[in-house]
Amino acid sequence: METGGSTDATLAVLRAVGVAEDRIAAIAPLAGGTFNTVTRVTLTDGDGDWVVKTPPPATAKTLMSYERDLLVNEVEFYVRAGGSTTAVPRVLHSELAPDAPTGPYVIMSACPGRPWYDFISGAADRTLSAAEERRLRSELGRIVAGLHSVTGPGGFGYPAQALGPLAPTWRQAFTAMTNAVLADADTYSARLPRPTDRIRALLAAASPVLDDVIRPALVHFDLWQGNLLVDGEPGARTIGGIIDGERMFWGDPAADFVSLALLGDVEKDEDLLAGYASSAADGAVVFDSSLRLRLALYRCYLYLIMLVETVPRRSPAETRQWVWREVGPQLESALVDVESALRTRE
Repeated sequence: METGGSTDATLAVLRAVGVAEDRIAAIAPLAGGTFNTVTRVTLTDGDGDWVVKTPPPATAKTLMSYERDLLVNEVEFYVRAGGSTTAVPRVLHSELAPDAPTGPYVIMSACPGRPWYDFISGAADRTLSAAEERRLRSELGRIVAGLHSVTGPGGFGYPAQALGPLAPTWRQAFTAMTNAVLADADTYSARLPRPTDRIRALLAAASPVLDDVIRPALVHFDLWQGNLLVDGEPGARTIGGIIDGERMFWGDPAADFVSLALLGDVEKDEDLLAGYASSAADGAVVFDSSLRLRLALYRCYLYLIMLVETVPRRSPAETRQWVWREVGPQLESALVDVESALRTRE
């Protein structure tokens, strides 16, 4: 077996959980991750494939404030979500202590399928009919409603507590989250459509609406089509998995609608919303003034992250240009929506 840096790290993790090398049929890196190293392991005993995820060495990446100990969030997401759906990996082994001999890791079951994104940008044999797309969006809505039925352990924010302990209110938690990403923007001199002090003041002016959220729900916050697996044959495809739960937090379930409609408008996704309403405890989603303002705030947060992270990740010039071209206007639009909503509420 040829070894390299990531393979050596995976072998060390497998040895730590008692897997001898003669039980390993194959190790293959998985593409698509932008932070952690992810490998797929096939065992000789046919007990299903495993996925091993390890973070980069502490010296290998410059982190954003919220990115410390992301595997803690990921394990929390899978363990908590597992009671509401079978579409998430099962955590088989994990070590989350930063000073462990192997370093932190999580080993999980491999979910079936390919990223939904592949069916949009892939070959002709991996396309979805309009009817199948609508059915999958409805199925996804039902699954996400199940995730949102899970309530957190008494506080709001990131389980890894990268920004401090879980907060007693959603307003406190979300304010810490947005302040952290704006501080990162200042640290890395990230290009934004407005100065950070003006953005911070606007978000603070809108923050009282966050007090409408009183239950810390399980929020994935990265439900774009690269993290949704589609499985099965044409005409009978299903959601095979929801992966990469490392960005999860306890908060307003509505925050997930932003990545579910990445760079778009969730109110236009009728099939997703119908599926969600069929399984949500509260029924149909009501897009009232509170929800629309909160969604604008969550769009601001996500698009701030997408713009700022290109700097510490040293993204290629073409990636930075694409993000600025596509995401910059979306952030400005969200900021305008916050301003408009505040004028209406005066």
